[in-house]
Amino acid sequence: LGYHAVMELLQTSPASEPQLIGIRENRITRAPLMRCVQDTRAVATAINNHDYARAMQLRGGSFAEAYHTFNTLSQIFPRPPAPGQPRLRLAVLNAGAPAPGMNTAVRGAVRLATDRGHAVFGVRRGFRGLIAGTGDYIQHMDWMSVTGWATEGGAELGTSRKIPNEAQLEAVARTLEQYQIQGLLVIGGWAGYQATHMLHSQRHHVPAFNIPIICLPATINNNLPGTELSIGADTALNNIVQAVDKIKQSAVASGRCFVVEVMGRHCGYLALLAGLASGAERVYLPEEGVTLAELQADVEVMNEGFRQGKRLSLMIRNENANPVYTTDFISRLFEEEGHDLFEVRQAILGHIQQGGDPSPFDRVQATRLAARCVTFLENQAGKPEPESACIGLQHGHVQFTNLAEFPRLIDADLTRPLDQWWLSLRPIAGMLAGRQ
Repeated sequence: LGYHAVMELLQTSPASEPQLIGIRENRITRAPLMRCVQDTRAVATAINNHDYARAMQLRGGSFAEAYHTFNTLSQIFPRPPAPGQPRLRLAVLNAGAPAPGMNTAVRGAVRLATDRGHAVFGVRRGFRGLIAGTGDYIQHMDWMSVTGWATEGGAELGTSRKIPNEAQLEAVARTLEQYQIQGLLVIGGWAGYQATHMLHSQRHHVPAFNIPIICLPATINNNLPGTELSIGADTALNNIVQAVDKIKQSAVASGRCFVVEVMGRHCGYLALLAGLASGAERVYLPEEGVTLAELQADVEVMNEGFRQGKRLSLMIRNENANPVYTTDFISRLFEEEGHDLFEVRQAILGHIQQGGDPSPFDRVQATRLAARCVTFLENQAGKPEPESACIGLQHGHVQFTNLAEFPRLIDADLTRPLDQWWLSLRPIAGMLAGRQ
């Protein structure tokens, strides 16, 4: 926002209409300031006139959606189903690595589906539970089964990176038929998307797979197609920034360079956003790679800075930025070339990034997406050829992407989407670090 505000000032004249720089649909936007003031006052006017429907409309669609979802989740008990309302048997499971917000998504899905009269079955340990198919892994979940899950980190249902092979698909089909499952919600990351795409591709050969399947993105790596933000990534980013802020205090006190390694697999989202949030001088991304010439230039910049009285240097490296120039290698190189100007320490944050209670943003988005997933399964269940999709936020809107499109949207070798919106932030990060 600050960057675009300065660009606006540089490009306009004193006679130009004042603008408000804000974020709409996950993108920077400009709007006439006076129009924004009028729209804001219109809400207050509608409330004073007791025109609450108008006030709700002026707040935006997502506000009204959140209001209705909250009213449902805050009930003590579910409402009795309406006469003649179809009652479905739905299953929900986690897949892939644990991500903060999984419990919140399960709670939202279970309560919203139960309130609409559906039966929900929780599958423990991801696709391993579907393969096993026993009562130890698959349990009916009611309104009270998910009490307290809204704020809890981890995954109460458990999860795994298991992807069924061809021989195990028969066991999965048998389990779905045994429990008469009519819709499947998969909450998780890359492994979950691969497994559900496999089920979707076999639906014409295996009748049990001819049901609606919906994937809800939940991974700290934020490396899934069909969405700009995954559940858990915001919490992981918070954990990284908290740790880096403490590291910076240590570094300033003694004049050090810290090389901090963060997770993300082959997606540099966490590294770049953590660099922006913590004021890092350099961020090493797998999308850009690392060269020896760049490392030499970084050493020269640091040496010059510490000669002029600089007390801190912070570098953030994605865990897979380069297979040769590891965090340890970079730290040793900086230590050797820095001579007596500064000390070098490395910090590999590890699985601390996956832990903790989900942030408010992840909780809200998990609940919001879970509500849409339940509606999707309701609309598709019973159709001769129901759709299967992955849900996500694209340009600020909740959208569905057909699972058949999954292979076309990804780089399978690097397990990340072909289109990554956040890469447009790299020039801003470089400018703030004093680099062109």
